[in-house]
Amino acid sequence: MKKLFLALMLVFTFVMTGCQRIETGEVGLRVDFSKQVQMGELQPGTFNQTFVGDVITFQVRDIPLPMNDLHPQTADNSTLTDMDVQLIYSINSTSVGEMYTNNSKAFNAVNDDGDIFLMYNYMTDVARSAIYKAVAKYPALETVRKRDEIEAEIARQISDTLKDRKLDTSLTITQVQVRNVQPAQSIIDSANEAITEQNKLATATNKVKTAEQEAKRQELLSRPASLAYMKAQAELNISEGIRDGKVATIVVPHNFTALGQLK
Repeated sequence: MKKLFLALMLVFTFVMTGCQRIETGEVGLRVDFSKQVQMGELQPGTFNQTFVGDVITFQVRDIPLPMNDLHPQTADNSTLTDMDVQLIYSINSTSVGEMYTNNSKAFNAVNDDGDIFLMYNYMTDVARSAIYKAVAKYPALETVRKRDEIEAEIARQISDTLKDRKLDTSLTITQVQVRNVQPAQSIIDSANEAITEQNKLATATNKVKTAEQEAKRQELLSRPASLAYMKAQAELNISEGIRDGKVATIVVPHNFTALGQLK
């Protein structure tokens, strides 16, 4: 019984080492003994023998596509000092065989581990073009505060390109994020100078208005009618103060001198 168990374990181990499991988020394609790629996609969770032929796997969900150190031109003919955009795209799992066999292998990317990223180079070119077109619609300074609009425009440009090339059912852009955008320093300096001059102008304008208002006030006060009004108002205030007991009344003889003597 023990020998049978060991034999079964050996067979199981042998079989499993000759199989490849398709992981979640992946799709596989079988390569037969004659090196021909079979069109039927191998779905996640399946075990596929590799005793004869081989199995190629492709990531199809949430493939990151970083676009860094870009220098697109803005609507006011200024070149951005730097722009970084993070994109994510996905592949329709039922289109993997067709895209891999019918398109140029140059459209794909292979990392150091030998993993194949289907249509990665192609999507990089499409995304770069979309980014440059989107940024060209905005002045340099607006690119900083209108990231949401630029992200939406990039996604729209990519979707339109995929639709025009009849790839919209196979490839989908799922996320666009502008992570960094930096206008040219000369543009920033010019904007700061303009703000400084505007503030100076506003301060000078307020000073002029204040001076004008003071001049008008002084002019009104210097008019005879204004002087008579002020005198009458003063006399009224004194009378009211005496009536209310707030001012002491002192009777001074008409011939009283400054030395306190009567003439």
